[in-house]
Amino acid sequence: MRLTAVALSILALSTAAPFARAQAVVKIGTVSPLSGSGAHQGKDIENGARMAIEELNAKGVAIGGKKVSFALQPEDDGADPKMATAAAQKLVDAGVVAVVGHLNSGTTVPASKIYNSAGIPQISPAATTPLYTRQGYKTAFRVVANDGLVGHTLASYAIKTLHAKNIAVIDDRTAFGQGLADEFVKGVKAVGGAQVVSRQYTNDKATDFNAILTQIRARKPDVVFYGGMDAVAGPMLKQMKTLGIAAPLVSGDGICSEKLPQLAGDALGEGKVICVVAGGVTGPEEAAYHAFEERYRQRYKMVLQTYAPYAYDATMAFAAAMREAGSTDPARFMPALAKIRYQGVTGTIAFDPQGDLRNAALTLYTYRQGKKVKLQVVR
Repeated sequence: MRLTAVALSILALSTAAPFARAQAVVKIGTVSPLSGSGAHQGKDIENGARMAIEELNAKGVAIGGKKVSFALQPEDDGADPKMATAAAQKLVDAGVVAVVGHLNSGTTVPASKIYNSAGIPQISPAATTPLYTRQGYKTAFRVVANDGLVGHTLASYAIKTLHAKNIAVIDDRTAFGQGLADEFVKGVKAVGGAQVVSRQYTNDKATDFNAILTQIRARKPDVVFYGGMDAVAGPMLKQMKTLGIAAPLVSGDGICSEKLPQLAGDALGEGKVICVVAGGVTGPEEAAYHAFEERYRQRYKMVLQTYAPYAYDATMAFAAAMREAGSTDPARFMPALAKIRYQGVTGTIAFDPQGDLRNAALTLYTYRQGKKVKLQVVR
């Protein structure tokens, strides 16, 4: 049967309309551990990205003269590299144009290969291993400092401020934990004036540390460094107290959460834990950060853990790059992302040629009366 010109026009419109509607929705993926011991940190990332999506949609965003709406697609990587690559491929197949994630270094690196092959930009709000941005991928970015800076800063603080001479080091053998511990040891050697008297290992699912802590106690350390996450650090602090190890515990952002007091109980102590978050703001920028904290609390009826503001800024940076390029096509907005200068709640978001954050800041914290307390911001 022959179709008239009018019928053909109607058919064309009816088939084009769904395509047009599909193009007006911009999918952004987020991947983090939504199950397992790190789920509270992973959900924090999802929540931060979701807040950004909701705020963008509430304001209304036009890209290239066309109004768009953003949709978040969260995936669970369980802090497992195999799950991470499966989640990454799922997002690629779903047609996301950008990814906020992952949390762990051990999941971020293998997933980054999949995003790079698909030409999809990825901003990690948490992964600190230097390897992530040293693979030569133009798709890999992060909005936190890397382990080189974190390790050296913690080593300097342990030696110069805590006056440590003898330091014990433990790591959980994950890409993040081991990498951070290695950088810390390098930092101890670079700063000088102290020595590593014991190097011990555990794993990210361990609950019994008596054997390694007994060996450490015999070396009488002034400071114990731990490379890993809060789910292990909490029980470790309890066993340190039981064994009479009074040395402060120094660590990175993996333990620097609002949940650590719950995990450690009365073993948390007063000023006994020193941790650093790979970001930080000072002066006028603090008001914007605190305003975000309050919006987060009102939206989710809880305090943020660690990474929500970084996931929020990562999502907003993607949207800013799309507006700058006038396109939601990754091939077109990725060059704009590489050159972006966006004022976020965690500070200025701008990347160096490798995709690392320029002029990255670090914030040192301790815990007093069961609350996380800021000590200082360093660059």
